[in-house]
Amino acid sequence: MKTFKTYLAEASKAGKNTHMTHIEDRVIYGGVKGAREAIFALRSLRDMLAGNASSSTDVTVKWDGAPAVFAGIDPLDGEFFVAKKGIFNKDPKVYKSHADIDADTGGDLSTKLKYAFDELKDLGITDVIQGDIMFTKGDVGSETIDGEKMITFQPNTIVYAIPAKSDLAKTVLKANLGVVWHTTYKGADFASMKASFGVNLKGLKKKSSVWYQDATLKDLSGTATLTKLDTEEVTQSLSKAGKIFQKIKSTTLSELENNLDLAIKVETFNNTLVRKGERIQNTKKHVQDLLKWFDDKFGKEIEKRKSEKGKAAVMAKRAELLRFFSDDNKKNLDLMFQLMNAIVDAKLIIINKLDKLKSIDTFVRTTNGFKVTGSEGFVAIDNKGGAVKLVDRMEFSTNNFSKDVIKGWER
Repeated sequence: MKTFKTYLAEASKAGKNTHMTHIEDRVIYGGVKGAREAIFALRSLRDMLAGNASSSTDVTVKWDGAPAVFAGIDPLDGEFFVAKKGIFNKDPKVYKSHADIDADTGGDLSTKLKYAFDELKDLGITDVIQGDIMFTKGDVGSETIDGEKMITFQPNTIVYAIPAKSDLAKTVLKANLGVVWHTTYKGADFASMKASFGVNLKGLKKKSSVWYQDATLKDLSGTATLTKLDTEEVTQSLSKAGKIFQKIKSTTLSELENNLDLAIKVETFNNTLVRKGERIQNTKKHVQDLLKWFDDKFGKEIEKRKSEKGKAAVMAKRAELLRFFSDDNKKNLDLMFQLMNAIVDAKLIIINKLDKLKSIDTFVRTTNGFKVTGSEGFVAIDNKGGAVKLVDRMEFSTNNFSKDVIKGWER
C-alpha cells in the first residue's frame, strides 16, 4: 500500500498545476479509485498527526496571494523571465523586460510584475517556479489587533499579521516584494513541462529587498499532534466513510467519473449550498433537490428555444439525464453524499490541527474590526499526482461572500 509520502513524490509525474479538486469532490470526479484515494489520504494524515506514521509527510499551505507569478529561465533561450498563467498558452506569454510587461498588462498587475522581474532576476533561479505575490512596496501597513501592534498585508481576502517587534516584521518592512513559492516546473519547453509540488529554495541568493519562502509546513509535530479524542473522531468519520463506500454501487460512481459534464453540474449544485455557508444536511432531500435543480434548468432551456426542433433537442437531453436518476441510482447518490459528508467531518478536524502550525497569524478585516480566521487551506496529492485541496469551505465561503468582510481590492 502506498504511503501519502509516495503520493507527494509522484507529483513530479503531473502536468501543469492548473486546477485543484477539493478532497471530498474526488468522490464525484474520481470514481471508485478517487473515493479510495480521498479516504486513504486522510488516514495517512491522521496517522502522521497522531504520531503513528513511520515517516513524516510534507503538506503544502495555500496562501491567499495575488497575482500568481511564474519566474525562471526560458529553456529555449536561457533568458530570465516572469509570467502570469499565460505561460502555458499555445503561444506562451512570458515577460523578459519591462517593455514586455507593459505590452501585455496594465495597472497594479503591471506594477507587481515589474517588481517581480527586478527583484527575482538575480536570485539564481534555475528552473521555472510558481508562487503567489503577497505584497509589493507600499502594500505593507500597520494595525493594532487585540492590543498588539502588527504589520499587515492583504493581497486578497485574508489579512496576514506579524508582531511589529519581531525579526520577521523587520525583514518584511525592508522588502520591495514578498512571494510564497509552491510549485516547480521542468522540461525542454513550456509545452512539455511537468509540475512537482514544492520548491527547493536552498540555492537561491538572499536579498534584503525580497522576502520569500516556500509553502511547505516546516514542522508536523508538537502543536499539530492529534489528541487521543481527535484521533478517535477522525477514525470514526473515516470508518463511517469506509462502510458507506462499500454500499455504493461502483456503476454510479463510474457513470459520474466518465461523464465530466454531469460531474461538473453536480459539483455546481453542491456549491449553491457552499456559497450560502451551508453543508448538506438531509442527503435524501439533497438528491431530490438536485433532480429539481436539473429539471428547472432544462425547463428554462426549453422556454428559450423558439422552434419545435430546438425544444425537442433539449427534451432529449433531459430524458437522457433522467435515466441517470433511476430509483437505484438515487439510493446510491444518497450514499455518495453521505460519504462526502463523512470525508468532510474528518477533513475539518485535520485542517484545525494543521492550521495551528501557520507561521503568520491570519485574520479577516470586517466592518466591526478584525476577526481570526484559518489559513486558506492545505494541498495534498493523489496517487496520479493530481492536487487536491483541504479547505474549510464554510469558513472560506463566509469570508468570500460576506458583505461585512472587506477584501484587499476593496480598500
